Amino acid sequence: MCRNIKTLFNFERPATDEEICAASLQFVRKLSGFNKPSQANAAAFARAVEDVAAVARTLIDSLSTTAPPRDRRVEAEKARAYHGRFPGGAILTLVENSWNPDEAIVGVGDARAVPLAS
Repeated sequence: MCRNIKTLFNFERPATDEEICAASLQFVRKLSGFNKPSQANAAAFARAVEDVAAVARTLIDSLSTTAPPRDRRVEAEKARAYHGRFPGGAILTLVENSWNPDEAIVGVGDARAVPLAS
């Protein structure tokens, strides 16, 4: 879930409230373990997203740097080039295969089990 949170500081066009809210939502989802909370937890979840967004906005507005602002298109191209190094453009991850400790699942959404190197 959190891999979708993008850097928001020091860009030519400052981060919008929508971008900060989206990052805050991802952060709260990660912390809570809920993609969508139950009705019983919906109010607390929404309040947490609002609180995190407010703190994130304060943080971003408070930070300073001497580095020149980054260009979103250039950064997006760098990310595409980086992720393009992997088969299918996927970000490869290693997840323990609990039913066979000698194998692992490789790739996001990839169910191929491969032997772990010894």
